[in-house]
Amino acid sequence: MFKSFFPNPKWFFGSFLIWFVINIALWYSGGNSWGTMFGLAANYHQAELPIGISRFWSPKFLWFYAWFFVATALFAAFWKIKSDNPWQRWSVWGTAFILFNVWFSVECNVVINAWYNPFYDLIQKMLSGGGGEVATLYSETLTFLYVAMVYVTLAVLNLFFVSHYVFRWRTAMNDFYKAHWKKLRNIEGASQRIQEDTMRFARTTEGLGVSLVESVMTLIAFLPVLLTLSTHVKKLPVVGEIAYALVWAAVLWAVLGTVILMLVGYKLPGLEFNNQKVEAAYRKELVYGEDYADRADPLTLKELFGKVRFNYFRLYFHYAYFNLVRIWYMQLDNIYGFFILFPSIAAGTITLGILMQILNVFGRVRDSFQYLISSWTTIIELISIYKRLKEFEEKINN
Repeated sequence: MFKSFFPNPKWFFGSFLIWFVINIALWYSGGNSWGTMFGLAANYHQAELPIGISRFWSPKFLWFYAWFFVATALFAAFWKIKSDNPWQRWSVWGTAFILFNVWFSVECNVVINAWYNPFYDLIQKMLSGGGGEVATLYSETLTFLYVAMVYVTLAVLNLFFVSHYVFRWRTAMNDFYKAHWKKLRNIEGASQRIQEDTMRFARTTEGLGVSLVESVMTLIAFLPVLLTLSTHVKKLPVVGEIAYALVWAAVLWAVLGTVILMLVGYKLPGLEFNNQKVEAAYRKELVYGEDYADRADPLTLKELFGKVRFNYFRLYFHYAYFNLVRIWYMQLDNIYGFFILFPSIAAGTITLGILMQILNVFGRVRDSFQYLISSWTTIIELISIYKRLKEFEEKINN
């Protein structure tokens, strides 16, 4: 699953994590200011970033682009020397390109969040102060549209690239399994595992991986903003006054939801795996029935389909209470942001601009902490696919 596409997966992913942490540590311990040695203005990293599209070519961003490229080139060169995997251009440079796009989309969200405060404060001022210049509203709206157009364009291009990335990963797995077809051909559902499961595994793993990285990057980008905004919200419902109120409210709510969903959904991965097995057995008998008159007789098909029905009915039952808990949590989540701000709204300690900014950044931080909640059904599906392919690969080593 991994070694066909990535060079020496165990060491590759470990080295990636170490290299990622090293670069994060260097950047935040002073590396973000090293651009002055290459001609950037002094203290450029401390300058207030503009709220608009020009932020993306400010000195701080230009230095980050250069840093990211050099860090990626060093990492890629190391693995080029260390390994000769034929898919390294896609697995190393392709992964880096996707990560860069994820980071850039998070930064677009940061700009839009910063835009909320002055824009909604402007609306509040006009509504309470007898109006103002309409041209200012048009100008502020254009600022949002410029950033949104960059965000959407990049997102579409990234989807196009990711489609090719996933298919290359599928191709690598397909070539690997075909090379061992003599050992694999007699395994139940061998054709489906190569034809379908490889694509599903690559697509699902890439989607979950990107979502995880996006959640981490969102936390890195938005947690400092949430800490700053917590100065405006010092009191929470029921709890009362507490330091860093917004951060605690986001973390505890997300942890609560994650633990509950894991408890009510722990049986689902095994049932999904069994579902794939009984479906494959039923399909295999039908395929044999197309070529041999003595196969796919009514009694055999009835027995096999009975197993399919039994497993599906169990799935329906367990998904029923799982979805009930999950959907109830998500509905409560829709009003949770307003709920924690009720004391501050009633006390009149925040403006409309701050309110909208808090709701936006609080929602993004909360969503990042809720990665497992939003991805749990997909994780269940991935575990099922992984078990099928893992069982498949064990035959190669025997």
